[in-house]
Amino acid sequence: MKTAVVTGGASGIGLGVAQRLRDNGFHVATLDLNPPADDDFAYRADVTDPDQVNEAITSVRAALGPVTVLVNAAGLDGFKRFQNINFEEWKRVIDVNLHGVFHCVQAVLPDMLEAGWGRIVNISSSSTHSGQPFMSHYVSAKSAVNGLTKALALELGPSGITVNAVPPGFIDTPMLRKNEEARRLGGTVEDHIQRTPVRRVGTPADIAAACAFLISEDASYITGQILGVNGGRNT
Repeated sequence: MKTAVVTGGASGIGLGVAQRLRDNGFHVATLDLNPPADDDFAYRADVTDPDQVNEAITSVRAALGPVTVLVNAAGLDGFKRFQNINFEEWKRVIDVNLHGVFHCVQAVLPDMLEAGWGRIVNISSSSTHSGQPFMSHYVSAKSAVNGLTKALALELGPSGITVNAVPPGFIDTPMLRKNEEARRLGGTVEDHIQRTPVRRVGTPADIAAACAFLISEDASYITGQILGVNGGRNT
């Protein structure tokens, strides 16, 4: 049985991915700043801190075996006019969304290289296709994740490791509802549903299904791809 690590796995998309992979028969460990107390394989780690990431991965490896599947779902958004973003805020968003991916991939890569097999799926954002006002730091970081995905796919493919990205569209998560309440969405969730071709909001399960496919053997010839899951909002 293969071991998967999902970052940001305590809620939202990360939680949905972790549940789907467990249902598919993987050993699954999650990394999060606020891991649930009732999950023996939920580890506290700040993905911006390589020491914390390495310590958590060492614990996962000891408990569940080598890590050959990684889903980078940990993320941090931000809403502010560009001219009002200070450099510390800019760096924090970049640190979580981009550097966190860097640290986690480096931590698990030795296991994948030794196995000659691996799957990495990076959760980016549909805003990398469309842009998004007041989120320049977030869009920049997630766009870099897409670029990193393509570069790693070329580098790691000969070692049996595929690397793909899933940029979610409008997904019903606690983060989305918090931003709706703060009136940051340019309308309500229902308003956005009416602008979505399939006429519904996405769910974490929709993203999890895409991740599960990219991790499966059916997707062994797919790497370096950006698979948008957005109900047709971005094509």
